[in-house]
Amino acid sequence: MVTILDKTFGPFLSQDDIERRIGEMAAQINEDYHGKTPIFIVVLNGAFLFASELLKRLDLSCEVSFVRLASYEHLASTGTVREIMGLQEDIKDRDVVVIEDIVDTGLTMHQLLQQLQSKQPSSLVVATLLHKPEALVAPVTLQYAGFEIENKFVVGYGLDYDGLGRNLNAIYVLQQPS
Repeated sequence: MVTILDKTFGPFLSQDDIERRIGEMAAQINEDYHGKTPIFIVVLNGAFLFASELLKRLDLSCEVSFVRLASYEHLASTGTVREIMGLQEDIKDRDVVVIEDIVDTGLTMHQLLQQLQSKQPSSLVVATLLHKPEALVAPVTLQYAGFEIENKFVVGYGLDYDGLGRNLNAIYVLQQPS
């Protein structure tokens, strides 16, 4: 158990399980992009640990860029995306892989994909560590999804609660009061 501010979180996904799954995802990306030079767009802040582990395992030439979007306050998605730091690279006619920590409502990802698609990439796919299918309200196709999870609040491995907990090396789930 870990306590962050006023909430208690219990073990959910171990570091070993996370890293094993990231290895499998990297192997698939290596196969899919063999002979190509994709650009990976990492969504900050949450995806930084996942992206770091994933990118280290890729055996291909690639570029990495970062965008920062926000749609969360406290425990819930606000449904409103605020772009804080945007993409500087030209992605026209490029193979683009967006790296995200979690896709739940899909609203943030849907809006980001629309913005990126307007820049005319050759291909555009998403790699996410976590996916909450029950929470999905916006149409988003996930080419690479690490784990499908229930619609519960999780923290750790880049995911935060009010800015805290990103540094945890495993993922923890919010415990409901008994």
